[in-house]
Amino acid sequence: MLVSKHNLALIAASLMLAVNNPATAVQAGEATAERPETRQKAHTHHPDDDLDWLPCPDFMPDGCGIAVLQGKPDENNADVFFRMAADTVVPGHWHTSAERMVLVAGEMVVDYEGQDPVRLTPGAYAYGPAGLPHETHCTSEEGCVLFIAFEEPVDAHPHD
Repeated sequence: MLVSKHNLALIAASLMLAVNNPATAVQAGEATAERPETRQKAHTHHPDDDLDWLPCPDFMPDGCGIAVLQGKPDENNADVFFRMAADTVVPGHWHTSAERMVLVAGEMVVDYEGQDPVRLTPGAYAYGPAGLPHETHCTSEEGCVLFIAFEEPVDAHPHD
């Protein structure tokens, strides 16, 4: 599902408000939570020389990598950058978790089973339901980088 440019702008503005003024994020909700005493780096960008790129599962193409931005990939609520080399295809696969994605670089086509393929350009948001098989193609001449927020631990299972 894609979000309109207007809604994307509202989402981005809300995120920026929350990032720049954490008190606002707490005021907006009814529950309050104590902040952890230790925090990871509050921001990063692509490309970032400090990112530690991990290999993708064996069924994915060469040049694929995952950089953990926040959390631990084997626990709930991890955020990652996912990169693909130019003009490569990640074959059919599915995830235990839903995915909330924003394309950071390149152009990509995401093809979910039973739905029309969707072309993503930088800044585009997409939501991928848990368990729904899909294929991804980096169609640009430069590589693709996708931000993905996982609700469940990060995984990818091949789908024939």
